[in-house]
Amino acid sequence: MNALPLWAEILTAVLAVAGAAFAAIGSFGLVRLPSFYNRIHAPTLGATAGAWCVMLATVVYFSVQGTHLFLHAVLIALFVALTAPVTTIFLMRAALFRDRQKGLDLPHATHAAVESPPVPTRAAE
Repeated sequence: MNALPLWAEILTAVLAVAGAAFAAIGSFGLVRLPSFYNRIHAPTLGATAGAWCVMLATVVYFSVQGTHLFLHAVLIALFVALTAPVTTIFLMRAALFRDRQKGLDLPHATHAAVESPPVPTRAAE
C-alpha cells in the first residue's frame, strides 16, 4: 500500500469531518426545529452537503493512492443530490394534503400571493 502525501491526508480528513459535521447538523435540526415544515429542510440539506463532502474525500483519497482519477463515488453523490430534493417535495406535498384534509392551519406562502409589478406602457402621443 502506497503512503499518501501529507496534503492528501489532510484534505481527505477535512472533507470527511466536514461531511460528518453536515450530517450531524442536519440531524440536530431534525430534532430541534419546531414543526414538520421546518424540520424537513435540515436533514435534506445536511444529507446532500455531507454526501458531497464524503464523496470528495473519497475521490481525493483513491485518486492520489492509485494511478487514475477515481470517479465512482460521484455517481453516489449525484444519486443523493437528485433523490433527496425529490423525496422532500413528495413528503411536503403529502403533509400539505394531510393537513388540508384535517382542516389545520397551514404555513403561509411567501411568494404565491405576491402580484407582479405593473408593466409600464408608452403613453399615447
